[in-house]
Amino acid sequence: MSILDQSTVVSGRDPADAIRETLELARLADQLGYARYWLAEHHSSASHAGTAPEVLMAAIAATTRRIRLGSAGVMLPHYAALKVAEQFRVLEAIAPGRIDLGVGRAPGSDGRTAFALNPAAYQQTGDEFPRQVQDLIGWLGEGLPVDHPFRSVEAQPAGPTAPQVWMLGSSDYGARLAAILGLPYCFAAFITDGRGTAGALALYRQHFRVLPGRLAAPQAAIAVFALCADTEAEAHRLYRSREVWKLSRDRGIYAPLPSVAEAEAYPLSDAERTRLDQARPRAMVGTPEQLRDRLLALAGEVGAQEIALLCPMHDAAARRRSITLLAEAFGLAHAPVS
Repeated sequence: MSILDQSTVVSGRDPADAIRETLELARLADQLGYARYWLAEHHSSASHAGTAPEVLMAAIAATTRRIRLGSAGVMLPHYAALKVAEQFRVLEAIAPGRIDLGVGRAPGSDGRTAFALNPAAYQQTGDEFPRQVQDLIGWLGEGLPVDHPFRSVEAQPAGPTAPQVWMLGSSDYGARLAAILGLPYCFAAFITDGRGTAGALALYRQHFRVLPGRLAAPQAAIAVFALCADTEAEAHRLYRSREVWKLSRDRGIYAPLPSVAEAEAYPLSDAERTRLDQARPRAMVGTPEQLRDRLLALAGEVGAQEIALLCPMHDAAARRRSITLLAEAFGLAHAPVS
């Protein structure tokens, strides 16, 4: 069980507050016994403040003791593979054996912002992402091919351990590439509302190749929105914020997450009310026991060994309560607080 954090911006508070909330929640996740804490990358967004997961990872590494820290992910087409390798080698030196490097090819932004981040990416012909991933793995420790033009270039600081590279995605593309490269794979089910999860993980297992120095078997995870509270009624009350926010997201509007009061005051059209009524039974929302059973059933159904929980909430205290209740429901081993 892990946590995925988008550093969600909420109404009435500054985006910088979202970063500070991320730091606080990561320390709690470390104490509660979660396996990983992953940070998302978004740009020019009024919804998400996490633009630089590698910077957040360094800050979290300094204030946690055992939890693995990762990007979910670095949107690799924006960057040079060498620079990403250097950043994550530095992180590995800061927190040896605790660093995950999740990569994706989605822009994490609109087209104009993606162009501003890397104009050269628009001049490339074909799909450069697979080559970038292989170069990245080489610079992280496996080495580049003997005929590679940059074979003599090293990513420092070198060390005895290396970050674990993960492939992230919400389509079959990432699943196939992860399988071909023998990498662990995480499907972003919260983006698709679960659609395509089983098919992508089945493709991943079907095409998985065992390569020297990499995984001996497929390692699959799913990232799922999940909101927990002491009672089912309270969980669904808190979920109103996410429901209304998704209505805007599906129209291409990325706004701050509204409060429950703002969501309850939102004037739903008949079509929107019907849509929410139809979607509500499928949402991972409820008491600790309800969510434990449903999450375990989902993982078993799609063949996932790990679950990363996404739980953006307007109320920071309710969010902390949510991940605490789920840690207890799953029997995670609490780390002693020094």
